[in-house]
Amino acid sequence: MSEHPAQQPYWSDAGFETRAIHAGYEPDPSTGAVIPPIYATSTYKQDGVGGLRGGYEYSRSANPTRTALEGALAAVEGGTHGFAFASGLAAEDTLVRALCGPGQHAVIPDDAYGGTFRLFDKVEQVWGLVHSPAAVSDVDAVRAAIRPGETRLVWVETPTNPLLGIGDIEALAAVAHDAGALLVVDNTFASPYLQQPLALGADVVVHSTTKYVGGHSDVVGGALVVRDDDLADRIRFHQNAMGAVAGPFDAWLTLRGLKTLAVRMDRHCDNAERIVAHLLDHPAVEQVIYPGLPDHPGHEVAARQMKRFGGMVSFRVKGGEAAALAVCERTHVFTLGESLGGVESLIEHPGRMTHASVAGTDLEVPADLVRLSVGIESVEDLVADLDQALSAALPR
Repeated sequence: MSEHPAQQPYWSDAGFETRAIHAGYEPDPSTGAVIPPIYATSTYKQDGVGGLRGGYEYSRSANPTRTALEGALAAVEGGTHGFAFASGLAAEDTLVRALCGPGQHAVIPDDAYGGTFRLFDKVEQVWGLVHSPAAVSDVDAVRAAIRPGETRLVWVETPTNPLLGIGDIEALAAVAHDAGALLVVDNTFASPYLQQPLALGADVVVHSTTKYVGGHSDVVGGALVVRDDDLADRIRFHQNAMGAVAGPFDAWLTLRGLKTLAVRMDRHCDNAERIVAHLLDHPAVEQVIYPGLPDHPGHEVAARQMKRFGGMVSFRVKGGEAAALAVCERTHVFTLGESLGGVESLIEHPGRMTHASVAGTDLEVPADLVRLSVGIESVEDLVADLDQALSAALPR
């Protein structure tokens, strides 16, 4: 295992942008390189048996490029230990197997990301971990879903995917801890820049770093961040034992993206707010779902625990599923595709795409729902593109 520190203490009090740019890596002492190299190596020379340089012995266990990313991730989330994985789902599976066992129970969101639901329902359930869905926006519903003595994890997305529900992290942490469970917060939609779950009482933060952290739709990855040393030891053991780690090039790309997260998120939010204002008055739109709207049921909680309301927007189209599909297929600046959080704007139909795995279950999403990942293009172009696409949904 690497002996390289997960986070340099002197960055702990620095501003977010400073941490995102500097934490995790010091300029190379021999060359002065300000960016970490891509350590494309699988193994490391030992100075005698067991004489490891910096703790590195094999790149599944630790790699200096990955170490730099893990330190930066810990710093921006206000944690002390970061862990980088090959994908968000790899991070989730490693976490579940590190902290749970057969016969135990987890509470998951009732509109969870389809991949998370599939993992719990088709993989972890076979292994012996059972789960119950609950609305993360309803603290009493989450409390009721907990099985005393059995529930190990309360798993929360906030905002949720794709209905943008908001969970009160501080209240949910109290409910979970009262029951002897751990609170896990998937912070992918908010990003570390907009929300700090560990500071609000969460035990573990999960990210698909493919999304806003990477930010350029050119790398797949996942992350876990914790403060507790015991949790970190258990995750570190399973990360090494299961082996679904981020490769050095993927870690380097993700670290590069992280450095510009703050400026990108401000632009994502600016553009999303403009688009929301436009959609509210559009005759083809039945409902706009965005935590920044005063009538959103989670608005007050989101305003309290988020810096801004994010770049994700969902809306329901008049005319049902056929109209929603037509909108998705007619955009030009918005690319029809899965994923989110990149600099380019994406549009998708959750019921047929990212959330097809929950069709026919309690987690099924509305057929007339469209989800936008609002990018950082000129917002006038984005608005015009949606206008021409929505014209297909207007009654003839």
